[in-house]
Amino acid sequence: MKVVQKDDFESLVNDLIREDPREVVGVQSKDEKFVFDELHDSEDLRLDYDVTILPPKKYFMPQKEIVLEYSHADGDFDVNPVNEVESRIIIGVHPYDLVAIEQLDKVFSDVYEDENYLEKRKESILIGVDMQNVSDWCFAGSMGTATTDSGYDLMLTDLGDKYAVDVGSKKGKELMEKVESRNATSSEIEKVEKTKQELMDKFEKELDYSPDELPYVLEQNYENMEFWEKNSEDCYSCGSCNLVCPTCYCFDVDEKNELDMQSGVRERRWDGCLLEEFAIVAGGENFRENRAERYRHRYMRKGNYIYERYGDIACVGCGRCGSHCVPDIADPSRIFNELKEEIEE
Repeated sequence: MKVVQKDDFESLVNDLIREDPREVVGVQSKDEKFVFDELHDSEDLRLDYDVTILPPKKYFMPQKEIVLEYSHADGDFDVNPVNEVESRIIIGVHPYDLVAIEQLDKVFSDVYEDENYLEKRKESILIGVDMQNVSDWCFAGSMGTATTDSGYDLMLTDLGDKYAVDVGSKKGKELMEKVESRNATSSEIEKVEKTKQELMDKFEKELDYSPDELPYVLEQNYENMEFWEKNSEDCYSCGSCNLVCPTCYCFDVDEKNELDMQSGVRERRWDGCLLEEFAIVAGGENFRENRAERYRHRYMRKGNYIYERYGDIACVGCGRCGSHCVPDIADPSRIFNELKEEIEE
């Protein structure tokens, strides 16, 4: 573990902004919220934030992206794949988002390797930061995602006028060579551990049991339609919970032809299982037309389906879905706790 003075780290960030060919992205304040956006000065960087509106997955899986271009001119049909890759240094990723990105890495590497996602990941550097402030909706402490020891190139822990820096990769090591640093003392290492332990007392929301039990709890409640119908009664089917989630990866694909029908593009965009048209297939059949079934599917996917496939609980406890839900019915910690009570009665 290394130690860097904050002034030196800020100078490094400014040097990267001015001299490095890669885009430098960091967490910044916007209208009393926080967002990942391109940095123009280290003074704009807010590493004390609670949660961002959208997760950093948007840089590897953009909201919209063209994946293919095609044309039909002079009798020749030409098709070309498209992958707009930009090298980035992303600063200020919280542990729960790092865990989420590691999950997406598995998904987009499985069976069919998604080059559009994987190439963007390959060309990125992730600088994580341990949480200092916790949003009212976050329960990452219960999900084991409030801290992490993997998924980053560098991980910062605030120690007042300096950062403790854990180097997690060769790319992270190369970055550290650009800034003055020293080895952490034993007392500084102890302070890092103490800071992480004290963080656990800041979470107001929590899961009342181990997340390891979640797949079983959900499986036992699958046919409990009274529960799902009651809790989904006020759902607008707007998909906001899907769109802000760091582990949701569903997308739709559109073919967009030019008016002359001689050329066009294939575009993919974020989609969500709470949207009414999500499960419509050929012939117009909708196999999750019922709102309660869509609501149930979301929670089953987070705590059961992905676990069965990859061994991961796909809810990292960031709380974004709960905070963005207008009727206030999307808080996973409440639903998961009530589901446990259902099988204990």
